Amino acid sequence: MTDNSHSASGRGPAHRDVELAVALASAIFALVVIYGSLQVGVGWAEDGPKAGFFPFYVAVIILIASIVNFAQVLRDIPRSRLFAEWGQLGQVVSVVIPTAIYVALVPFAGIYVASALLIAFFMRWFGKYGWPLILAIAVGLPVVTFFVFEEWFLVPLPKGPLEAYLGY
Repeated sequence: MTDNSHSASGRGPAHRDVELAVALASAIFALVVIYGSLQVGVGWAEDGPKAGFFPFYVAVIILIASIVNFAQVLRDIPRSRLFAEWGQLGQVVSVVIPTAIYVALVPFAGIYVASALLIAFFMRWFGKYGWPLILAIAVGLPVVTFFVFEEWFLVPLPKGPLEAYLGY
């Protein structure tokens, strides 16, 4: 087990800095939502709440929580406590970036093709598996998923050009 009580300088971001940044980002998000809600109306109309009513109050709660978090971090978390080492954050990024690409690819390629590509990438990059096993799983799993969701449960998932070409 590692001791996180030592200085974070050079080894990774300080826990306090990350917590303060998240609290600040949450507060900014809340303020943007509050501003937008005020633009469309937060009151009550004759047919019910106006469009900004619920977002406004949720954003107020988020803003209050952000302020409380910010104050607690300043009070309770020492500057020297390490959040994570840069190498650990690099591992997180190595999963987040391909996943973000996958999410961006789904509307264009469909969920099945995008999933096959993501599975193949992760199996090759992280698992170092051979191509026969990669192809079997990366193609087989989306095919099984297709039949389970589309044929058995009748739940349509996003499709792309391949499914259109195959008549689905």
